[in-house]
Amino acid sequence: MRRDSKLSGVLHVLLHMAEAPGPMTSDDLGRVMQTNPVVIRRIMAGLRDQGLVRSEKGHGGGWTISCDFNRVTLRDIYEALGSPEIFAMGNRSDAPGCLVEAAVNKALTGAFEDAEAMLMDRFGAVTLAALSKDFHAGMLRQGRGFNPAMAHAE
Repeated sequence: MRRDSKLSGVLHVLLHMAEAPGPMTSDDLGRVMQTNPVVIRRIMAGLRDQGLVRSEKGHGGGWTISCDFNRVTLRDIYEALGSPEIFAMGNRSDAPGCLVEAAVNKALTGAFEDAEAMLMDRFGAVTLAALSKDFHAGMLRQGRGFNPAMAHAE
């Protein structure tokens, strides 16, 4: 099953940006994420529209963080990405004519809604600052200082 890794990728990018001494270009971020800079620009434009990042054009320009890592949660980022579908599973039919399928839909829909509510609660409880703190703790455990250019060599 193909998984949507956009949320994970965006969180990865934001943490790299937070560690950078200055703006990071789409090319820089594309190298970090091993993807095309066009993909980065498309994703970052959505984050910019939500006030999470900003961009400066020209020499010395690039993307910078414009949000408070202590206040922004995983849920905020998830919603800035357009709230992509969480589950690949779903009901076979939205309007079943069969009572058996209606019973199945009722059970599955309830389970999906409960699971999504729990996940959204968890996303709302984890800030970008908490992710950054965890990253820094991992670097210390490994006895490494932080070098933004080398951070991807995890």
